[in-house]
Amino acid sequence: MATQAAETIFDTTELKQRIEHFRTVRDGILAQVHEVIVGQEEVLEQILIALFSGGHCLITGLPGTAKTLMVRTIAQTLGLVFKRVQFTPDLMPSDITGTDIIEEDPTTGRRRWTFVEGPIFGNVLLADEINRTPPKTQSALLEAMQEQSCTVRGNHYALPAPFFVLATQNPIELEGTYPLPEAQLDRFLFNTVLDYLSARDEVKVVDLTTANRVVEIRPVTNAGEILDFQRLIRMVPVAESVQEYVVNLVRATRHNSGSAPDFVKKYVNFGASVRAAQFIVLGAKVRALTRHRYHVAYEDVTALAAPVLRHRILLNFHAESEHIDTDEIIRRVLADMPPPAGKP
Repeated sequence: MATQAAETIFDTTELKQRIEHFRTVRDGILAQVHEVIVGQEEVLEQILIALFSGGHCLITGLPGTAKTLMVRTIAQTLGLVFKRVQFTPDLMPSDITGTDIIEEDPTTGRRRWTFVEGPIFGNVLLADEINRTPPKTQSALLEAMQEQSCTVRGNHYALPAPFFVLATQNPIELEGTYPLPEAQLDRFLFNTVLDYLSARDEVKVVDLTTANRVVEIRPVTNAGEILDFQRLIRMVPVAESVQEYVVNLVRATRHNSGSAPDFVKKYVNFGASVRAAQFIVLGAKVRALTRHRYHVAYEDVTALAAPVLRHRILLNFHAESEHIDTDEIIRRVLADMPPPAGKP
């Protein structure tokens, strides 16, 4: 029934053209990025899902895994205003949001406050090594990520649309890192883990980066198209049974929900909020369209559960002592709550 309803909704020439254009643009972005980035298909897919659904993405990986290069290359293909902030221990909140300065009018001699915009006033903000600055500065992004605006000295400023934060962070075990506040982590749609490449792919990287090879990345879309894609994504229907599965999946991560498995009650202090369910459904809609489906399937939900949930589950000392991480908890929850058999 869900498939038939979806086909009815999208059974217009205009909508089909918009969907086809969406897929063409997405393929064009991937083609451009792969001129520079080798492998990392899953990571690239998750970043693009976050962009097309209007969310922000946190990319976790060790130094030297091309986190910054990947984000910069994607931003170049989008045809948007790109800003970059290198987070350091001495970075101040005003270095991100901007600040008011006193200027003197040369004609009248009067002084006045003038707001100087910070790097947050762009379409794509690369927050590089975001966890190398203290939580006070990290939190300067909170309002911008949620409300797409910022407040400086009581004055409210709207940010340009679309607005994406693509943040990179090093694993918290490394020297000189600060854990991100839970409230800020919850604003990221995905926490994408960027791992080392295979040996074959590393050979390709060495070959590409040690020769006289210059790649020119060209934009394949623009701000207006991206905003249209975001509206298109929200039109993808989701069956009520799939929505209920998503909600039950998220509720199972809370030790006090009543439906939590025993291992969640043992290892989890705090589970995911309803925002996780919203983000899973939004991301699943993007994934469905990229796979030439007009409706969300259970496989879209299970494929995106880990990157949406891994930064929203807080474990206790029992888990730490037994070396159990959030990915293991998510794997167990999915195994304990498999999708209905035979359902698409």
